[in-house]
Amino acid sequence: MLSSLLSSIAAPPAGLAAEAQRHLDGLTKPPGSLGRLEEIALRLAVLRGGAPGVRRPVIFTFAADHGVVAEGVSAYPQIVTAQMVENFLGGGAAVNVLARQAGARVVVADFGVANPTPTAPGLVSCPIAPGTANLARGPAMTRGQAVSAIETGARLALDALETGADLLGTGEMGIGNTTAASAITAAITGAPPERVTGRGTGVDDAGLARKVEVVARALSVNAPDPRDGLDVLAKVGGFEIAGLVGVILAGASRRVPVVLDGFIAGAAALVAVTLAPAARAALFASHRSAEPGHAAVLTHLGLTPYLDLELRLGEGTGAALFIHLARAAALLYREMATFKSAGVSQR
Repeated sequence: MLSSLLSSIAAPPAGLAAEAQRHLDGLTKPPGSLGRLEEIALRLAVLRGGAPGVRRPVIFTFAADHGVVAEGVSAYPQIVTAQMVENFLGGGAAVNVLARQAGARVVVADFGVANPTPTAPGLVSCPIAPGTANLARGPAMTRGQAVSAIETGARLALDALETGADLLGTGEMGIGNTTAASAITAAITGAPPERVTGRGTGVDDAGLARKVEVVARALSVNAPDPRDGLDVLAKVGGFEIAGLVGVILAGASRRVPVVLDGFIAGAAALVAVTLAPAARAALFASHRSAEPGHAAVLTHLGLTPYLDLELRLGEGTGAALFIHLARAAALLYREMATFKSAGVSQR
């Protein structure tokens, strides 16, 4: 499945951007006066090949555990991953609140929680394994597991698209996953571990120093190939991150906007774009994370975030907030009068 998915991803047809820009410039406003809302509207129109709409957004919140927690890289115990899955299912997490406000459905999936939640209504159970191996001592997963997780995430996204989803948001939960994201970011961008490793859930100074050392050791032990996204993902990634790679690739293959949350989702995007460079056209960076590694992610992807609220939670919270901007931009494109239709003089 993965090879066919990758081969189906292509850049939008030439000429769509110029056509969308002409439409925007013909609306009753000075050109560019709606700022980055116009940028969002143009990009949505190019992706969709015409007047865009954001009516059925879906946020994917994937959960999995990480063997690297054995190195003391998190302020929270591993059991919190499973507990937060229960919170998502109960509708009490931040992403649930923001998604409800945005009119988005949240898909919660277990990609490899070490202490799995009993089957519950609303949970998609698709574990690859009960958590990854310790990436500081060897590969986090096999290449086959990485492919399986990507394909599982892609299937979930494609299923949502088949039932009318028109925007895909990315979110995650996994104690230890900022360590994996830092390792992915350092491997693909070439940035040093100390520049892309942050406090995550709130480790102290000693914890941060230990985390930087763990990321550096993971890169030394595994020697991931930055030209091979699957190699990087398998050696220093996470199952939920791999699932998000699948969501990104699926959205790009159908030319549907994919909204990145923060640092973890950004790391997934690095892998996705390494596998399929044309997937970048579908990506929208919802916000700038307070995690230091996110800056390197955004620079490498060539994306400028739309919000800067010092968020560092994950879950899909930034993606949920961006839905309001995307919907507003799409409505402006579709519903504003043109100078001609309104009888307004142009300069």
